[in-house]
Amino acid sequence: MSGLSITGLHASHGRADVLSGVDLSVEDGALACVLGPSGCGKSTLLRVIAGFHRADRGQVLLGGRLLDDGHRRLPAERRRIGYVPQDGALFPHLTVAANIGFGLARGARRERVAELLALVGLDGLGERHPHQLSGGQQQRVALARALAPAPELLLLDEPFSALDATLRTELRTEVAATLRGAGATVILVTHDREEALAFADTIAVMRAGRIAQQASPQALYREPAGADVARFLGEANLLGARFDSGRAHTALGPLPLTSGARTAGSGTVVLRPRQFRLSGAAGSDRARVRLHSSVFRGHDYRVELTPEPDQGLPDRLIAYTDTAPPTGGDPLYIEVVGPAHPLAEESPAAAGS
Repeated sequence: MSGLSITGLHASHGRADVLSGVDLSVEDGALACVLGPSGCGKSTLLRVIAGFHRADRGQVLLGGRLLDDGHRRLPAERRRIGYVPQDGALFPHLTVAANIGFGLARGARRERVAELLALVGLDGLGERHPHQLSGGQQQRVALARALAPAPELLLLDEPFSALDATLRTELRTEVAATLRGAGATVILVTHDREEALAFADTIAVMRAGRIAQQASPQALYREPAGADVARFLGEANLLGARFDSGRAHTALGPLPLTSGARTAGSGTVVLRPRQFRLSGAAGSDRARVRLHSSVFRGHDYRVELTPEPDQGLPDRLIAYTDTAPPTGGDPLYIEVVGPAHPLAEESPAAAGS
């Protein structure tokens, strides 16, 4: 068995349950992300994997080795796991090279440090101290230090959260490329959905101490399991539907369903804002709406729409458009592009967010 495998994991803080049956798998060489809101248990999960927090029950395996099952527990120093906390936690009195080489055998230290400085793009900065570096450079040093002993698994606990937006975007792209180049197996914990979608090969959405769904970024966004996952991955329009012969019959007309979706019964489908096209022309499968608000975001417009009454639609719909919608008060019409995805769990029909 290779990679990380977690099954039925429970953990608590005192009498408060934090993890309630977590199942998670990460293949060797994959960049994985645990995505969830504050307080959902994602940092506790990382600490259990690292060996900083005890499991109550369940099983954590890495490369086939048992790390913790609530009874047997391998000490953190024997797990071959690297850990990068939010603030990097560099030693302020040590140089960059000494920080990276801390804990390495003396004989191999110089060569390994030079290799890692090149890997993270810090050639020539080995003799500087942390206070002489930018925030992004400090995070690169923390990453290099964690990679220095060649861990089987690298854990990143929201390492970009303290950086400004532009630097955060640049650094996570660089770090992802670096880790892929190193062939590392990685778990990133974050509450930032854009970060997760841009960074990871597989994302596990965590809600209230459980993994609600794990899949590729594309599958999670296009085919969420339920309303909570749909909304957490981005804005979503939820419509009531009746399913028949691979189509969803909605207030916006009959829509094709995503592959392998349900073919009978009734429930709720999700449509992303990019799937709406606005037109000034009426049509048999076009719902009549009025413009509520429009916000220019540089790359597009975020448009909130109010459907005309008695159409069986939510009170508010959201669309993203590349051009500004007309503002003269004339009615607009919505048509849908692409398939609708039915939610596996029952959700209130025609609820938008």
